[in-house]
Amino acid sequence: MTDTTFTPRVFSGIKPSGGLTLGNYLGAIKRFVGMQGQMETIYCVVDMHAITVWQDPRELAHMTREVAAGYLAAGLDPSQSILFNQSQVAAHAELGWIFNCVARVGWMNRMTQFKDKAGSNAEKVSLGLYAYPSLMAADILLYHATHVPVGEDQKQHVELTRDIAAKFNHDYKVEFFPTTEPVIEGPAMRIMNLRDGTKKMSKSGESDMERINMTDDADKIAKKFKKAKTDPEPLPETVEGLASRPEARNLVEIYAALDDTTPEAVIAQYPGAGWGTFKPALADLAVAKLAPISEEMARLMDDPAEIDRTLAAGADKARAIAEPILKQTYDIVGLLRG
Repeated sequence: MTDTTFTPRVFSGIKPSGGLTLGNYLGAIKRFVGMQGQMETIYCVVDMHAITVWQDPRELAHMTREVAAGYLAAGLDPSQSILFNQSQVAAHAELGWIFNCVARVGWMNRMTQFKDKAGSNAEKVSLGLYAYPSLMAADILLYHATHVPVGEDQKQHVELTRDIAAKFNHDYKVEFFPTTEPVIEGPAMRIMNLRDGTKKMSKSGESDMERINMTDDADKIAKKFKKAKTDPEPLPETVEGLASRPEARNLVEIYAALDDTTPEAVIAQYPGAGWGTFKPALADLAVAKLAPISEEMARLMDDPAEIDRTLAAGADKARAIAEPILKQTYDIVGLLRG
């Protein structure tokens, strides 16, 4: 009943709220694609997390398909990875309830993302927004995932997942759920705003010029990089010279991430270069890497039935892994499930 041999398996997800940006691509999707073939990979559009705040139903369905299109256009291969949307696999919600009963209120009170999102309005936000980290734990542990690629802002939630797994195992005297490892690596993990290098690039920023959208065409991509905010100084001779220059550092890190290299290598290629040289070079690189993705996303979004078929096939594969694990969880807890 309590198999403790865990298959190396990756799980991660993206919430379909707002549009996909360059930050989603470099910080998540590009890395997800790169992990294919290294171990089992399961990627999810976490649409149930999106409704912790009210969503327009038609827009939510559209954004769920757009996130799936972003995955596929960036090179995710459904024959190598499982791709599905969360709400098609009911076991996520079922295990999420069990974990609501394992997690402690004090743990939830320490979640900084809830404090950031709720602010002074905490009494009026949904219970789902407060409790969603336990559903995130269920997303991961439902597949006995051993590795979760996340940004720094989600690391605390993976640590909570480890706490929930440890408490479940301790309470029921089993070694059933694995100790999941967060995977945080690579350049440009935090892609910053193109108009203010001290702020993270966001889907909800006031100006479209602040961000590169994954749906932007070649002309928009080039224009946004050429108009990106910089400072008066040229690029430094060494990467240490970027320390107090947030806009310069951001553009160098974006170049490095797009080119699969390091900021040090970028500075070595452009030592002392002016922005009139570097920004057009960055724009050309970004267009070469990103425009084919936006073109393929547009093609896929013109055929939503193709996306729906891919998600449904992925959900079937996900259920095949999830259902036996959920059944064993019910047995351990003593819940009767047919």
